[in-house]
Amino acid sequence: MRMLVTGGTGFVGSAVVRVLLRAGHEVCVLARSGGSPPNLRGLKVELRRGDLEAPETLGPALRGCQGLFHVAADYRLWVPDAARLYRVNVEGTRELLRAAADAGLERVVYTSSVAALGLGVGGEPADERTPAHLEHLVGPYKRSKFLAEREVFKLIDSRALPVVLVNPSTPVGPRDLRPTPTGRMLLDAVHGRIPAYVDTGLNVVHVDDVATGHLLAFERGRVGERYILGGENLSLRRILEEVARCSGRRPPRWRLPHAVVWPYALLSEWRARWLGGEPRATRDELRMARKHMYFSSDKARRELNYQPRPAAEALRDAVAWFRDWDATRGAS
Repeated sequence: MRMLVTGGTGFVGSAVVRVLLRAGHEVCVLARSGGSPPNLRGLKVELRRGDLEAPETLGPALRGCQGLFHVAADYRLWVPDAARLYRVNVEGTRELLRAAADAGLERVVYTSSVAALGLGVGGEPADERTPAHLEHLVGPYKRSKFLAEREVFKLIDSRALPVVLVNPSTPVGPRDLRPTPTGRMLLDAVHGRIPAYVDTGLNVVHVDDVATGHLLAFERGRVGERYILGGENLSLRRILEEVARCSGRRPPRWRLPHAVVWPYALLSEWRARWLGGEPRATRDELRMARKHMYFSSDKARRELNYQPRPAAEALRDAVAWFRDWDATRGAS
């Protein structure tokens, strides 16, 4: 079967491409420009020009495809102007899936995020049924993924588009070139730049397991259903201890109250806004960190036979990849 993958040059998308190729599918990748993207070098894929901000390019990109994996998203937890993020994540998703419906695709997997879901009470893991409310979601990224899901469900209901939704938690592992916000935190930890931590927690999963979950959702998922693709729930302290163990560094010793970090986040945002680059910490990250972001993948395990590996293995692979990546860049 011929598949189109959006976001196939990125972290999660390139892992999805690899899983599809191993399963024997032909893969086309939506790309804004030509050339050989680093994450796809050596892979037998067809690059198709297109852009989620240019709806007229999406129909031609889907031509001849039977399946679609819409992985692409603007994943930034801090943006000086959120307009483009909403254009890509919400409007781009709507236009792409409309084009997919017009093209009569047999099956679509939409990559949402646990960011679009609610959180459990008292640190209990949330699942696909945990309600979320737009006004309670922190930051434009979370809100954009929530609104994008609304668009997906509208299209499922009104146009009978066969879409299965997957909600990855916090993927880590190889090929995080950008890196993602989580990858940046791990890279800082590898370099010993995180001397302290705040009390929070994440659900950590290997990016390759997330990619396998996408294929399982395509093959076995029920149309109109969400599936959380997660791994293990770990406190930030445990995550940083595991990274320190893998990288031969001492783990951070001190737990800081959120209020103590707030001025640093404010200053970091100010510097990024006026001098460019991305802030080392943001107020939205601290707002999110006030709760443990724990999730359950029991539904995916039960219905898709999804079987993620231990989080320690995911973190070990991420650290090894970042160290190799540093070496190729001549980083210290």
